Order: sequence, then C-alpha cells, then structure tokens
Amino acid sequence: MHLSGGNVSKYLIARQLSSKRVITNEGEDFGRLIDLNISETTGKIENLIVEPNPDNTHADKMRKEDGMVLVPYESVLAVSDYIIVEKRSFSS
Repeated sequence: MHLSGGNVSKYLIARQLSSKRVITNEGEDFGRLIDLNISETTGKIENLIVEPNPDNTHADKMRKEDGMVLVPYESVLAVSDYIIVEKRSFSS
C-alpha cells in the first residue's frame, strides 16, 4: 500500500489518537476513541467514534445501534494524554 504525503500524516495522527480516553470539560470519563469519521471530499475530521464508558449515563443515552457514540469534532477542546471535549456542544 502506498500513501502519499498528506495521507501519511493523517494516518499517523489517527494512530496517535486511537484508544485515547475521551473526557468532558467537566471531568467525566466519556469513553475511548475507536475511530474517526473523515470527509472524503475535504479530508477534515467530522466526528469521533467513541466506545462509551458504561458508567457514564449521558454517553450511554447517546449510543447508536452499533454501540458507539458519535462526538462532533467541533466539540474537541484539547488533545494530550486525553481528548477533552466540550460537553454542552453535543449534549441533547
């Protein structure tokens, strides 16, 4: 498989993010990053695909049919050891 320069950097970013814990800006353990939804036309990240923490009732309510939760990328505030997301931006 051959990856061009742009694809290599996106692949490396995705690898670095995989399995990171996702927490809200209120300190709640929301879950674990499983994958990313990336627009095929723009190449921009659209959503985080998160395996929700079973103890987080808010995340549990947002579960999709496959058991995962989609978190809009716009809600990401910071990425370091954790991915910190703005809870209000995706709360129902």
